[in-house]
Amino acid sequence: MDFVLKEENGFSYIDEGEGEVLLLLHGLMGALSNWDDVIEEFKSEYRVIIPILPIYDLPLITTGVKSLSKFVHKFVTYKGLKNVTLLGNSLGGHVALIYVLSHPEVVKALVLTGSSGLYENAFGGSFPRRGSYDFVKEKVEYTFYDPATATKELVDEVFATINDRHSVIRILAMAKSAIRHNMKKDIHKITIPVCLIWGRDDKITPPEVAVEFNEELPDAELHWIDKCGHAPMMEQPEAFNKILRPFLEKIKA
Repeated sequence: MDFVLKEENGFSYIDEGEGEVLLLLHGLMGALSNWDDVIEEFKSEYRVIIPILPIYDLPLITTGVKSLSKFVHKFVTYKGLKNVTLLGNSLGGHVALIYVLSHPEVVKALVLTGSSGLYENAFGGSFPRRGSYDFVKEKVEYTFYDPATATKELVDEVFATINDRHSVIRILAMAKSAIRHNMKKDIHKITIPVCLIWGRDDKITPPEVAVEFNEELPDAELHWIDKCGHAPMMEQPEAFNKILRPFLEKIKA
């Protein structure tokens, strides 16, 4: 689906619909298109916004999850957003957790899917070898329950990214930052409603990670999607939206 990408004041973002704000954060190797079905489903009732996170554009010395959280706050402040429901996948979930702890006054609820922050097995424990397309294809397929979800377009995108020296250095720095910045001791402070939507076959942030999030977060609910990997909103969009809708209705002002 094609949504208009807006460029404004150094920010690139999608902004569709009107109403209460759903702010969506993509993962380390994610793209705005990961959220296409969520935008399509909810843009008639909500204002759905997705900023491009500057994963490849930060100075190397400040490349990390905290810097992304600061970027999100600059974006939220610039757009004057309030009463936001924050949705994050993978690294985007990790950034959302840090952001909520820093700015609890802005966020009314949180949705995490395949979120890092407690544990992640990035790329199945090994980083893709540059130059080997088959290896990259295998590791992108590892993200999903059904390998067919890893389309050629998606594999090509990841392959191009990790064969760009500038980008791959920042991906490594960001991944290391995510591992260092473990949220175990802090997430009990997040008291807003949290919806955990998890693929039962997630190999990157496995089911026990979701269980731990559910135990540590004071006001959480955990939902499973069968035959689904690390990106439920991509692999099982109908099931994802079916879980998300009643949660959003429950927290509606």
